[in-house]
Amino acid sequence: MNDHTASTPFTHTFRIGADHPALPGHFPGRPLVPGVVLLDELAALLQRERGWRLARIVDAKFVAPLWPDRTAELRVHGEPPRLRFEILGEGGVLARGRVEVAA
Repeated sequence: MNDHTASTPFTHTFRIGADHPALPGHFPGRPLVPGVVLLDELAALLQRERGWRLARIVDAKFVAPLWPDRTAELRVHGEPPRLRFEILGEGGVLARGRVEVAA
């Protein structure tokens, strides 16, 4: 595991393209980025930045949609094994929740 801790929040800015394979069926005519794709961004960030594996989603609340080709920011804070996350978009909070990580 990396020497980093999560006591200092870390962030990642991302954009899900309109050509993402999960979008055509979610929802036809007005696609939005599925929550599972957002959680996949979180899992990838935890692995890439800290060497942690997403072990469990304690809770996740999706409060506003992320539309394709829009920029969002993922913020992670807390102390392992339990972390808090927020996903922010143009209009504010899109999602938030708590997860547990493992080495």
